Amino acid sequence: MISIRHLKKVYPNATPLLDVNAEIERGEVVSIIGASGTGKSTLLRCINRLECPTAGEVLIDGKSITQRGANVPAFRRKMGMVFQSFNLFNHLTVAENIEIAQRDILHRSKMEAHARAMELLHRVGLADKANDLPEELSGGQKQRVAIARALAMDPEIVLFDEPTSALDPTMVGEVLAVIKDLAQQGLTLLIVTHEMKFARDISTRIFYMDEGIIYEDGTPEQIFENPKREKTRQFIKRLKVFDEHIVIGNVDFRCVTDKFLIFAEKNQIEKLTVRNASFVFDEIVLLGLMPRLPADTDIRLTAEYSEETRRAEISIEYAGNRVDPLENCDDISRHLIEMATENFEQTNSNGVNRIHFHVK
Repeated sequence: MISIRHLKKVYPNATPLLDVNAEIERGEVVSIIGASGTGKSTLLRCINRLECPTAGEVLIDGKSITQRGANVPAFRRKMGMVFQSFNLFNHLTVAENIEIAQRDILHRSKMEAHARAMELLHRVGLADKANDLPEELSGGQKQRVAIARALAMDPEIVLFDEPTSALDPTMVGEVLAVIKDLAQQGLTLLIVTHEMKFARDISTRIFYMDEGIIYEDGTPEQIFENPKREKTRQFIKRLKVFDEHIVIGNVDFRCVTDKFLIFAEKNQIEKLTVRNASFVFDEIVLLGLMPRLPADTDIRLTAEYSEETRRAEISIEYAGNRVDPLENCDDISRHLIEMATENFEQTNSNGVNRIHFHVK
């Protein structure tokens, strides 16, 4: 139904879309996730031509909406758009907000437009607000009116641009419930959202966007349980990553630990976790590995902190002969390591030695 081919969008100071490609079938529910600034909203705006792509094309049912001379209004009649900021007309009643485009674009009579508006207000649970002005509504109610307005045009596709981001947390559920109901009606939905549980529950596919592309595309189960790519994994698991390379003979290890402390403070890591990680760095890396490995050995030190579980994992990788950092430890060092870590593992794969553990 929707084909996106080599889509690119360049602004004077940014390129949010570099090379976006996707095929979306009729009836699919696609949630688009990713960090701020990765082009999610820009992608939606290019699909319905609120933004003109710099390059590439978007086809709806095999016809290009992006080529010169395309009948953009005709294409837009197939698409409803729900914005994060509602975009209601403040001088019109709720019912009039839903009726006006039906009369102007679909040329429905006043009676037909009103009947359709009331049908949709019943559907989103706001029939009793038909004669209210938008200023009399809560944020969640305004967004439900905006959804009803989009549906009034009988679209085949509905685009949602962060439909809950402007809402108080107590109002999010009522909007998500309406969208969930739409997903069961067979409409094609594209939803830019930061609500991860909702995206997982409602979607048939997930697009994770990064680097100006759809960085990973898969089912909710794949993306949330077994992502194939590293940035996807970090985003889904809400990981903050500290990644340092230490070249033996060419590093002041104190500078490395100072960088880690800055990283820990920035990400508000618990003091006990920071202390235990520091024990590991000192006892395993500084005392256990560095004196026993050849000069110029590159040690990669990675610490991942999950905002979701509030736990940290540390990996230490180096090439060459395997060295057991615990072999010559004294009793105090062993006690510190045992106190600070769990699931301590040492492995070798393709010549790369890896030490991995969870920090207590």
